[in-house]
Amino acid sequence: MHISSLFMLLLLLVGGIIGGVGYKFSRDIIESSAVELTQRSVRETAGEFQQAVVPAETAVRLLSHDIVADRGSLKDALQRLPYYRAVLDSSVSLTSIYVGYQNGDFFMVRRIADEAERIGAKAPAATLYIVQSIEHSPAGGAQGRFLFLDAALTVLAEEDRPDYPASYDPRSRDWYRDAMATRKQIKTQPYLFFSQRKVGSTTAMQSRNGQAVVGGDILLQTLGQSLARQRITPGSLVVLANRAGQVLASEDMSKVISTQASPDAKPTLARLGDLGIPILASAGEIIAAGPPESGIQRNVALAEGDWRLAIIPVPLEGARPYLVIAIPDRELLAVAFSLRTRSALLTILIILLATPVVWAISRRIAGSLKALVGEAEAVRHFDFSRPSATPSMIVEVNELAQTMDGMKRTIRRFLAISQALGAEENFDVLMPMLLSETLSAADAEAGILYLADDGKLTAMAARTREGAAIDLGGPEIPLGAAGPMIGQAVCSSQIHAAALAADDIAALGLDRLAAAESARQGLAVPLINREQQLVGVMLLLRRTPIDSAQTSFISALSGSAASSLETLALIKAQKVLFESFIKMIAGAIDAKSPYTGGHCARVPELTKMLARAACAETSGTYKDFELDDRAWEAVHIAAWLHDCGKVTTPEFVVDKATKLETIYDRIHEVRMRFEVLKRDAEIACLKAIAAGESAAAARQRWQAETAQLDDDYAFIATCNEGGEFMAPEKLARLGSIATRTWLRTLDDRIGISHEEKQHRQRSPAPALPVLEPLLADKPEHAFERRPQDCLPTEQWGFRMDVPALLYNRGELHNLSVERGTLSGEERYKINEHIVQTIILLSQLPFPKHLRQVPEIAGGHHEKMDGTGYPKRLTRDQMSPVARMMAIADIFEALTAVDRPYKKGKTLSEAIKIMSFMVKDQHIDPELFALFLRSGVYRDYAVRFMKPEQIDPVDIGKHLEERAA
Repeated sequence: MHISSLFMLLLLLVGGIIGGVGYKFSRDIIESSAVELTQRSVRETAGEFQQAVVPAETAVRLLSHDIVADRGSLKDALQRLPYYRAVLDSSVSLTSIYVGYQNGDFFMVRRIADEAERIGAKAPAATLYIVQSIEHSPAGGAQGRFLFLDAALTVLAEEDRPDYPASYDPRSRDWYRDAMATRKQIKTQPYLFFSQRKVGSTTAMQSRNGQAVVGGDILLQTLGQSLARQRITPGSLVVLANRAGQVLASEDMSKVISTQASPDAKPTLARLGDLGIPILASAGEIIAAGPPESGIQRNVALAEGDWRLAIIPVPLEGARPYLVIAIPDRELLAVAFSLRTRSALLTILIILLATPVVWAISRRIAGSLKALVGEAEAVRHFDFSRPSATPSMIVEVNELAQTMDGMKRTIRRFLAISQALGAEENFDVLMPMLLSETLSAADAEAGILYLADDGKLTAMAARTREGAAIDLGGPEIPLGAAGPMIGQAVCSSQIHAAALAADDIAALGLDRLAAAESARQGLAVPLINREQQLVGVMLLLRRTPIDSAQTSFISALSGSAASSLETLALIKAQKVLFESFIKMIAGAIDAKSPYTGGHCARVPELTKMLARAACAETSGTYKDFELDDRAWEAVHIAAWLHDCGKVTTPEFVVDKATKLETIYDRIHEVRMRFEVLKRDAEIACLKAIAAGESAAAARQRWQAETAQLDDDYAFIATCNEGGEFMAPEKLARLGSIATRTWLRTLDDRIGISHEEKQHRQRSPAPALPVLEPLLADKPEHAFERRPQDCLPTEQWGFRMDVPALLYNRGELHNLSVERGTLSGEERYKINEHIVQTIILLSQLPFPKHLRQVPEIAGGHHEKMDGTGYPKRLTRDQMSPVARMMAIADIFEALTAVDRPYKKGKTLSEAIKIMSFMVKDQHIDPELFALFLRSGVYRDYAVRFMKPEQIDPVDIGKHLEERAA
């Protein structure tokens, strides 16, 4: 907002306040008067009601002692007509007097108020009074009669009404029952008289002998005239309503009766909502909801305008109707609105007169302020290059400009330091940088940065203002012995500036430093992290005391410095912890089985050696290959965890040294069967001799059979070792040997685990004794693949041929393995470790720069021609580091000497084998050439291979073969 606009706004505000205050005072006075008038209306309404009721109540009390009430006949009652007429004529509101007897007799004198009522009663002309009576005869009959009388009580007509006793029984009426229930006079709530179609109330009282009830009907017709007099404004509405929202009295009493669609319908009191006036309809809703006992006053906004609505209970004996007063705001606040209009006009006039003056003054001030605004806007966009504003004739504006310049310098410097600290990821580099920036900000000659740990201070960086490093040396300093300056800063958690005391110099070993720099003023800056813990202290040495502005800046900078130190320390600690977990997992895998040896620890070293060689290339495919610190971290983690999936591989598969080995070597079972057959042959020989056969012939047959059994077992044992290729003739001999049988007499389903017992129950148990083949593939040897053992190919993209069975431990099946000791199912289980590696690593929440870890770690069994596993990736689909790890994994496996199942290859043998793998497109030829050309193979051999394995290698030959 412009200054001129601001001044005019102030003028407008002052004028508006004056007008508003006058308008508010006027409004408050008018509203207060409206409240007082409303209360007066309540009092007057109550008084009018009492004026109508009191005479009628007096008459009823007197009549309760009359002889007619003591049980007189109709004749006696007619003789008392002059007295009843006098009672009716004494009260305008009393319209009828009646007596109801315990036997059902009834006598009533009713006054005809107007011609309409006479016509409605079907009475003769000149009728002024109607006598209605019901008499019961001793025989049980009842006679109803109507007498129509003129002003002189002359009977104009007489009608018998036989149906009158049947339609009316005074004993069933509320006034009769209420009066008979008490000796006191009662009064009903206002209601609509059916015969007269007017609103009124009934008062009744027992006769003196308690045998009858005397009652009188009271009209509230006069209340309508009273309500008309109580209007506060011409457009005000005043209505008396009961608690059901029905209208009891109004300025226009004709609206009290509800208009019915049918002329024969029973007349009822109109509701507030039936009057067709929106504000009264709103009042009816409030009454229906139940307003407070003290009443309610509120403003109501309608389409036709705003109203002031008051709903207040009228304190009447026996009834508490509501007085509803609605006042339109436009009438009630007309004076206040007029005052508001005049105030607004006056304010506008003042603004018009003051505008030229305000404009002239604001133009003198605005120039400098606009320049400052532009400068502040530039600061908001972090642009500190804009020149300072020109001087102004206003002192405050000049001071503001100077303050702006200082603020710009401070913010620029603070942001530069914070950005430098935030961008540094190396903890060891951060500390001297932090100290140098703080020295510059504090204009200090020298400084020392201490880190706090376990109650001790360790000097991590010491520099002069020119950037020269200072070697303090010395041991750690206990926090309590660091001198008074640092002690006070640490205790108060605030910067402490003071002259260097001898105790400070002695405690911190600053003798030479303080003397060399001529700095005798010290500034101890505690570094407090977000948990209000001390992470370090900076001690700055100055020649002069520091001012408050620099102290504030250093204080703000110390918070940022502490956060940076804490963050990098936490990151470093987490990396150390993560590194420990990685090496723990790799160590556990290597320790799990002697068949892996130190594989997980050596592959990372060889992978990184090859990666460094690729980074050093200046020509060829890898001349642009580079790895930054984050990429090296990914390589490191992937290499260490490249076989982490082996934690899921069963040991009996990894360590399987013979074909029949599971948890133990089952060759012993087969051997025992041969032992049984040999015993059977010997027994058969002895039985033959005992039966009379030639001993020589029997022993010769037994020796031949035993020799054959020994030879067959030796053949099976040789097959079990897995060292030779199983030719077809060997497989045929295995089948022939398997046809031999032996007699089993013991149950093989007892003494085993519950799981094993369930597994064997898939086939029925044979009756014992049973002949069994010497070698067999039984149903219990097959283990089905469970759903969780199936390869999740769709989600992960794995492309491996999955055997139908999880394990097949059939004896013939395993002994028939052509090469090695592993069956197809077991070979897959071994290879599945890379699947588990990818799944396990992919489920880790790696940060963005480590998201390549699963790809790098999971690709070392892929081949360049796409025939590898688990995804059958080609060379172009693999990252260079993944291809490097494949070479490292193969070379380490070939040369390792800590595997019990093989002897480590020599350097030349391993290189030769890998050359064939290059020809077969199993490994990357360019990386293999780099592996040889850079001498990585030789460096690795020196570090990790035994001397006797290191033999001469003609790498030229292999490089030529690759080129060819």
